[in-house]
Amino acid sequence: MIELTQDTIDVSAVLRTASSPRAGAVVLFLGTVREETDGRRTTSLTYECYAEMAKRALADLEAEAVQRWSLSGCAIVHRLGHLAVGEISVAIAASAAHREAAFEAARWLIDRIKQVVPIWKQEHWADGASEWVHPAVDADAAAEEP
Repeated sequence: MIELTQDTIDVSAVLRTASSPRAGAVVLFLGTVREETDGRRTTSLTYECYAEMAKRALADLEAEAVQRWSLSGCAIVHRLGHLAVGEISVAIAASAAHREAAFEAARWLIDRIKQVVPIWKQEHWADGASEWVHPAVDADAAAEEP
């Protein structure tokens, strides 16, 4: 399941889609809008994308994850538009026979989504400023953290 949506993400639907009787583990990752980034108070985020390219890139990542980790199921939903603090921006569910594969796949998926999928994030801060954030730069920085 690959979906880009302007609506609130239905987490139950994401889990149902990824679940399988063959799976002994289902891992759910939720990315949420946090209220502080690098010491600045965030008031909201705006996500935009080139939908056709983003869906294709997400489908490619899903297919690769299913093959690499022998997933029983996988679902990726990314929210677009204006999101308030606390709202879910992305949901990823991965199911596999064993938990290690499900955890690894979910982590790999969120890292790769930030690196290669053409979805752009604009941060809006309490001081009235806003800035477009380059996802690959953030993902590279996060990968370097211990």
